[in-house]
Amino acid sequence: MLIDSHCHLDYPALIKDREGVVARARQAGVARMVNIGTTRREFDQVRATAEKFDDVFCSVGVHPHHVSEEGETLTADDLVKLAAHPKVVGIGETGLDYFYNHGAHDRQHESFREHIRAGIATDLPIIIHSRDAEEDTARILREETTGQGKPKGVLHCFSSRRILAEEALALGFYISLSGILTFKKSQELRDITRDVPMDRLLVETDSPFLAPEPHRGKPCEPAYVVDTARVLAEIKGVSPEEIARQTTENFFRLFTKVTRPS
Repeated sequence: MLIDSHCHLDYPALIKDREGVVARARQAGVARMVNIGTTRREFDQVRATAEKFDDVFCSVGVHPHHVSEEGETLTADDLVKLAAHPKVVGIGETGLDYFYNHGAHDRQHESFREHIRAGIATDLPIIIHSRDAEEDTARILREETTGQGKPKGVLHCFSSRRILAEEALALGFYISLSGILTFKKSQELRDITRDVPMDRLLVETDSPFLAPEPHRGKPCEPAYVVDTARVLAEIKGVSPEEIARQTTENFFRLFTKVTRPS
């Protein structure tokens, strides 16, 4: 059994064949999928997809690319209310992205803090996107870890520098690996991954993006998490079965609101 901890089932590349995508994931042994929210305006659709499939759950949040757009301000109180739904199991995708700079930095920082506070209030994991923003991501996480509460969460689709992995691990966060792990040019990421404790690892697809080898060039889908898990097993020197067991246990330890398969 494997878990795809981060996918986008409602994006155009997958939504036309969503039933087929979910069926193929099940056939591949993927027992749970988390459909990630990235905007307020699309959250109703994200939640509806989670309601449609027993093995699909979802998150609520505003991606840093969208924080400057009209109607995309969500306060901690807003997020807490939306997260009361039984299928909402995480807060995000949130974080910082200085590579594309679609959102002003101050708006990204403000939104990130609101998501962290909502995660603390709900005891749900924060799903963090960080690109070219390692220092500020770590600093804000440290600053929001106070006597009033400690956030928990995951650095999704991790491809940052070692310093962010070390900072996040020190704060109790998890590291999630996507198909990037399988790319030929990702040796630095594989070296960092080798040093991440087994009990802090998750796997994901971030589908429909970043299809792993041998599916490069195709829209990614949750079934392909098997290929990332296989490479992760090689890096760690364990069997694919052990990676499946460990990452699944890690997922349920972090995403405590997700029901386990019967």
